[in-house]
Amino acid sequence: MKLNYKRTVLIGLAFMSICAFWQLYDNTVQLMLKNTFGLGETYIGMIMAADNVLALFLLPLFGSLSDRTKTKIGRRMPYILAGTAAATLSMVFIPVANTSKSLVLYFIVLFVVLISMATYRSPAVALMPDLTPNVLRSKANAIINLMGTLGGIVTLVMTMVLKPSESGTYFPLYLASAIFMAAAVAALFFTVKEKKIAQEVGVYDVDETVQEKKSEAPMSKEVKRSLIFLLLSIIFWFFAYNAVTSTFSRYTQEVWGDTSDSYSQYLMTATVIATLAFFPIGMLSSKLGRKKVILGGIVLMGAAFATGLAFDSVTPLANVMFGCVGIGWAAINVNSYPMVVEMSKGSDVGKFTGIYYTSSMAAQILTPVLSGAIIEHTAWGYKILFPYAALFSALAFVTMLFVRHGDTKPPKAKSKLEYLETND
Repeated sequence: MKLNYKRTVLIGLAFMSICAFWQLYDNTVQLMLKNTFGLGETYIGMIMAADNVLALFLLPLFGSLSDRTKTKIGRRMPYILAGTAAATLSMVFIPVANTSKSLVLYFIVLFVVLISMATYRSPAVALMPDLTPNVLRSKANAIINLMGTLGGIVTLVMTMVLKPSESGTYFPLYLASAIFMAAAVAALFFTVKEKKIAQEVGVYDVDETVQEKKSEAPMSKEVKRSLIFLLLSIIFWFFAYNAVTSTFSRYTQEVWGDTSDSYSQYLMTATVIATLAFFPIGMLSSKLGRKKVILGGIVLMGAAFATGLAFDSVTPLANVMFGCVGIGWAAINVNSYPMVVEMSKGSDVGKFTGIYYTSSMAAQILTPVLSGAIIEHTAWGYKILFPYAALFSALAFVTMLFVRHGDTKPPKAKSKLEYLETND
C-alpha cells in the first residue's frame, strides 16, 4: 500500500493556511496590544492565551459536528470553506481597528476571528485521516506538518517584504495573508473531492456505515485505557516542550547573562531540524511502528533537556542540544495524532481530533503558569527550567509505555524501492 503524496500535499493546504494565520497572529497582535493600546505584559499574556482557552471548547465541538455532517461536498469541506471565508473577511479588520485605536472594536474583531478559526481547525486536520488509510497516516501526517511549516514561512517572508513596522500599517500584510489563505483553501476545494475520495479509500462510508470493520459498540476498556495514557503522554510532553519554548528567552538573560537575543537562533535550530526530520521520521515510523518512534523521540528530547544545565553561557554546543530536541519533537508529533485517531471509529475522527487538541491546548495553557510559579518560588529560579522539562519528558515516557493501541504497521514491501513509490 502506497501513499498518494500529491493528494496528501493538497489535503495539507488547509493546515498550511491555518499555520500561516497563527504565525501572523502570534507575531503582530501582541505588538499592537503593546504599542497601540499600551497594555501591560499580564493583560497581553491573557489575551494571547484566549485562543487556547476557546480551543478547549470549540475544537471538540466542531470536530464532532463535522462527524455528523452530510453534504454533497463532504463532511469536513463545508466547515473548511465557511471558516476560511469568515476568518479571511474578518481578519482584515484587525489592522483597521488598530489604526482607529478603538480597543473595543479591536476586541470584537479579534473574538470573531478566533471563533472563525476555531470552526474549521479540527475538520481541516481530520480531513487527512478521513482520506488516508490508517497504516499510512504517520507518513501523511509528516507531510501535513511540513505544509504547516511552509505556511508559517510564507507569513514570515510576507512580513519581511511588506515591513509593517516601517510603514506604520499592518493592513497590507493582513490583506496579503487573507488572500494567501483563501487561495490555499480554494485550491484544496477544486482539487480534492472529499466525498469521492472517501468512498474510494474506504476509511469511512459516505453513508455513515463504518468501513474499517470497527464495532459501533462503546469503546472497550482496554482501548479507553490506552487512550487515557496517550492523552496523559500528550499533556506531559507539551508540558516539557512548551515550558522551554515560552520561557527560554528570559532564561538566556537570567542564567546565561545574554542580552543579544541569541535565544532565537537556538529555537530556530529546533524548528528547522524538526522540519527536516518530519518526512524521514514518517518513513521510519512505517517500518518500526509509531509507539517505538515516539518513545525514542521522548528519550532523545528528554536527554537533551537534561543536558541544559551543562550550559551557563551562550555556546554553539547548545545548537546540538536544540537540534536533538527538534528531532525528538518531530518523532512525537508525526505519530501522536495518528495514534489518537487510530483508536476512533471511521465516523468520529473529528471528535477524536478535538480531543487531541484539547489535551495539547490545556497543557500549553497550564505549563507556563506552573513552570513560572516554580521558577518564582523556588531557590533554583530559572535554573529549574531544564530539569522541569526533563521530568515531564520522563513522565511522558512512563505513561506512553502503557499505551497498547493506536499503533499499526503496513505489510512489508516486496522491495525497499517500494517505500519510495507514489500514486498519482
